[in-house]
Amino acid sequence: MKILIGQPKRENNLQQLIAEIKSNPEVDLMLFPEGYFTANYLEKVCHLAKKHQTYIVTGYKDENNKDRVFITNHFGKIILERAKTPENEGLYTPSKINDKNFSFGYLLCREIFQGLVGLENGKVDIIFNPIGVGMFSEEQYEEWTDEARKIAIREKAIVIGTSHADGSYRNCGFSIPIAYCFDQNGNNLLLSKNDSRTRIFDTETKLIKLVETI
Repeated sequence: MKILIGQPKRENNLQQLIAEIKSNPEVDLMLFPEGYFTANYLEKVCHLAKKHQTYIVTGYKDENNKDRVFITNHFGKIILERAKTPENEGLYTPSKINDKNFSFGYLLCREIFQGLVGLENGKVDIIFNPIGVGMFSEEQYEEWTDEARKIAIREKAIVIGTSHADGSYRNCGFSIPIAYCFDQNGNNLLLSKNDSRTRIFDTETKLIKLVETI
């Protein structure tokens, strides 16, 4: 499986998603950040997945501006959709989904810190962590990626995360865009900060390549 790890700028349409899909037809799955699109684009995103025969994993804002989980398969069918887990609560379920030969886990943004309780009950191959905006400090970056590594080791799964290229936590004015990928043993295949270039990860070869800027 080839997975595109996107770090788009926040936008009010699907321009960057559409451009990435068209430019990379070999990709099997598109991973975009938390809150990338709004509820009025749900049908369009599903249509894009079906038209281009690709999974789309991201997050969206509902009518009340609340973040929700989103995965559509390559037939344009939504296979995982739920609310974001509030802080200090157990991870909302379902956070695992099987679709044909693939088994996915999903942690939306800060749910990465709730994932060790809630990701049990069955093996997954890949766990996705769409993140809204980048880190607000180097310390947060280290803490976040360390937690992702622990989950990769614990669940024996690949863990991949990505944030938007812009924006800051509660508009604090400081942001470190990130993207990461750990293998089943916790080895880092990608640890990126302040580098928002698009990458494609091949799960068979474990290689990650940069793609041309759109």
